[in-house]
Amino acid sequence: MKSKLRSKWGTLSCMMLVGALLSTCWGQSSAVHASATAYKFDFGAGSVVSGYTGVQASTAYNPSTGYGFNTPSNIKNVSASGTGIGSDAVQFVTFGTKSNNTFNVDLPNGLYEVKVTLGNTTRSSVAAEGVYQLINMTGDLATDQFQIPITDGQLNLLVTEGKVGAVFTLSALEITQVSTNPTTHPTIYVGGDSTVANYYPLANSVQGGWGQMLSKFINQNDYLVRNMASGGQIARGFRDDGQLEAILKYIKPGDYFIVQLGINDTNAKNNTTEAQFKEIMRDMVKQVKAKGATVILSTPQGRATDFDSSGVHHAEGRWYRAATIALAQEENVPLIDLNILSSAYFTSIGANATLALYMNGDTLHPNYAGATELARIVVENMKAQGLY
Repeated sequence: MKSKLRSKWGTLSCMMLVGALLSTCWGQSSAVHASATAYKFDFGAGSVVSGYTGVQASTAYNPSTGYGFNTPSNIKNVSASGTGIGSDAVQFVTFGTKSNNTFNVDLPNGLYEVKVTLGNTTRSSVAAEGVYQLINMTGDLATDQFQIPITDGQLNLLVTEGKVGAVFTLSALEITQVSTNPTTHPTIYVGGDSTVANYYPLANSVQGGWGQMLSKFINQNDYLVRNMASGGQIARGFRDDGQLEAILKYIKPGDYFIVQLGINDTNAKNNTTEAQFKEIMRDMVKQVKAKGATVILSTPQGRATDFDSSGVHHAEGRWYRAATIALAQEENVPLIDLNILSSAYFTSIGANATLALYMNGDTLHPNYAGATELARIVVENMKAQGLY
């Protein structure tokens, strides 16, 4: 939702190019930006880190500066537990992907890399241009980044729900233009549940999802990886609650959508039969195929303890696997049968080594090392099928 006060981006860019010092409403001077296509904002009421522009909760969007909050009355300054840019933050009091309670930045049209540092929060998601960009960033001062095309001269960003009852905070924002062409690079979009999702810090989290690790095995010059998976997710929720919407906004011919669901759909509390699961998945497949992208269905791996008395790991009957396999055949889309592929690997390393790839006391969720192995298996199978 765009501010009606938007100016031409040239006002901001010209001021930055000549190195003008912009005075903030509380008397501090904002940092000088290096160019019209690189912006760094430090949020909160504390001191401003050198090289950043300070932004308080009361900083309203202004055409003359080209940045600010659309509704500052719904933002408040809060502290944070880090240092530097992580010592303070702002909190979004109202939120939601369609909310107009956004931080707006005038930008020349193009493709941008946006780096987000949250404040203190248990779990938050980041939305921009009315759709999710980052899903369920967990823990204080979590950091992640995404690429986004800007086609209307302004970025509109907010921090929003990742967990009911959490606070949604933002400590810092860095925006860098990647290209003057507002077209996304070839991208592998990933959908799924907690066995696929990102965990933070991304580089050394204890728990891991294979979607988080996929970029370790994908050449970033070939494809970017955008992981939209989230813990506890079911097919209906992924389709209807904003994650598929975000993918459909950007996905294009040449891109991939790998989706793995079914674990939580089998839980009675989610009231989804296997037939219903299959048709919801079919709907998502059709919507993505209509965008000209390639859909890849994946079956989930089994539990760490799915070994028989002969030391063979097998979990073929789990997680609505049969429906996923049938759907891939009916819709003529590739299948990564991670269930079978991971079982073969687990059998080769044995029960004890397999258990070591899962979280302590948890036979379902992989740890960082386990998620890395699953991602390796996924990419190896993509290569074997000629998909990558």
